[in-house]
Amino acid sequence: MRYLALLVMAVVVWSGSCAYGASDHIGIVKTVSGEVSVVRGGRSIAADPNFRLQEGDVIRTGPSGKAGLILEDDTVISLGPGSSIAITNFLFQPNERKLSLVARVLQGTISYLSGQIAKLMPSAVRLETPRATVGVRGTHVLIEVD
Repeated sequence: MRYLALLVMAVVVWSGSCAYGASDHIGIVKTVSGEVSVVRGGRSIAADPNFRLQEGDVIRTGPSGKAGLILEDDTVISLGPGSSIAITNFLFQPNERKLSLVARVLQGTISYLSGQIAKLMPSAVRLETPRATVGVRGTHVLIEVD
């Protein structure tokens, strides 16, 4: 009986670690106000709190919408009304020093508060706009794109 209990516990721990390691989400939509959607694979999906984000997602807010995102490295991104941002690249494996965050601000107002990637490897963070690329060296950036 003792061995069975140990076996069951080992399987539970192993399956939990596999599920976490195989996770393809890069963060979540933490807060939503008004119309907020995520474009994934050409489909627009209404976003609710705790909606799991994936690399390549485009997050959009409507004319009166607002959204707050938290990425796996604790980066916080806030979108104002009529805004959109694409998370084009996200890699957070600090033990292997594999770190990258590239986000493209397509329109509107975006507030970025850096997380662990910017603290561990500032050169691995890039915020792109239609006219410029911002290399993050500080902790807070506000970007407005017409």
